[in-house]
Amino acid sequence: MACAPEAVLGASSTLSLARPRKASKTAAMLDHRNLRLTCIGAGMARKFRGAGGVPPALAPAVLADYDAIIVGGGPAGLAALSGLARVRRNVLLIDSGEYRNDPTRHAHDILGFDGVTPAWLRFAARKQISDYGTVDLVNGTVTAVQPQKNNTFFKVLADYPGNKSVSFTTRKVVLATGMQDILPSTPGIKENWGKGIYWCPWCDGHEHADQDLGILAHLDSAVTSVREILTLNTDIVLFVNGTDTPENRNITTTKFPGWETYLKLQNVRIENRTLASITRLRDGASPYADPSLPTHPEHDLFQVDFEDGQNPVLRNAFFADFPSEQHSNVGPEAGVALYGNKLAADGKGGLVTNVPGIFAIGDANSDNVTNVPHAFFTGKRTAVFLHVQLERENSVAQIAAAGEKRDGEESMMRDVWARMNEPGDITHAGIILNAIKTRPRRAVLTKSNTGSEGSASGIPVGVQAVIQSKMDFAR
Repeated sequence: MACAPEAVLGASSTLSLARPRKASKTAAMLDHRNLRLTCIGAGMARKFRGAGGVPPALAPAVLADYDAIIVGGGPAGLAALSGLARVRRNVLLIDSGEYRNDPTRHAHDILGFDGVTPAWLRFAARKQISDYGTVDLVNGTVTAVQPQKNNTFFKVLADYPGNKSVSFTTRKVVLATGMQDILPSTPGIKENWGKGIYWCPWCDGHEHADQDLGILAHLDSAVTSVREILTLNTDIVLFVNGTDTPENRNITTTKFPGWETYLKLQNVRIENRTLASITRLRDGASPYADPSLPTHPEHDLFQVDFEDGQNPVLRNAFFADFPSEQHSNVGPEAGVALYGNKLAADGKGGLVTNVPGIFAIGDANSDNVTNVPHAFFTGKRTAVFLHVQLERENSVAQIAAAGEKRDGEESMMRDVWARMNEPGDITHAGIILNAIKTRPRRAVLTKSNTGSEGSASGIPVGVQAVIQSKMDFAR
């Protein structure tokens, strides 16, 4: 298997962007004198390279550049990489450097890392994973995943920085491509996303406890979201942006019977005016804080203005329910089905998709759970399943290879036997059948036990050696 020079050069030239490391194993395999290339010699791939490799019967089911390629370097992708590194799988992770939670100040509810910045979390994970010798992390964008030979392996195309196009083969693909939020065009929402305007109260709510809160969502979603943040503070305003209509009220009642009474009991009010803008009045961030440590509380302040120009509303933080979409089209273009807008993944099959050999983990898959601890879980789950599946495939191939060898030997023996027993030949099995049946198992036809002129059956002594060999062969 050969790969273009750009593949090796690209991997080595971008590795420093993805993790701290002195040298790339990939780059070490490039012989600049004769451009003799080997596609990624880490882990198990090294074992089978060259004339000095193991016997074919012990080779893997499919010999590819990698056991697995992981697309995406967020929490899910890194967790999958770590799990596969632990069992010395030969894996490449290609990371575009684009993350859904990148705008967020801090990542929370992560045991041992609560409150660190998302960038620090990724940095710490990469640093630890870099101690394993069979995996590589590179910066790049995967542009296509192409199934080969009935999904027995895949060709992965990617673009590396510097306009370097590369391709690799891999036995399995793990899609950790994530989602992206579809933010409304209201001025101030995109600018403050993740910095006072949040999606998840578990991820960012505690830092704004006992502060004036707002919910940005359609009426039916805003009402049901109240129950998620009520323990943080009861001063809540629902900014439903004109969606408080009779039709939407009926939809809301179907989802949450008695919701109007509930809002009155909790003193939650609905603001139905159309939003004009959200303006930051105070930044609650700590710009020079240690990224490895949490910071709380955070005292932001925003002003909400409406199209009518009347009576703006002040809030310290918001929780929003906006739609999202797949960050990458690589999965669907490879044939992965969508459940709604999520990559179809089988929870009982290690999160494999409808395309055998392609797995979907993290926010992008259809289990509809979106948080960092769950992303870690899905990555590890797929890593375990993928590793075992590879060895199952290897075992089937190795057993089959051993069986084919035995079958080949038996076939050769049958051919020899047929040639030795051509019809009409004096030594044909039909002529000597009785002799074979009545002969003692280890007896030897000799002059002493057949007589000087032959046996009682009339077989000439000159033929007896051939008969003997046939009987020995038939045992």
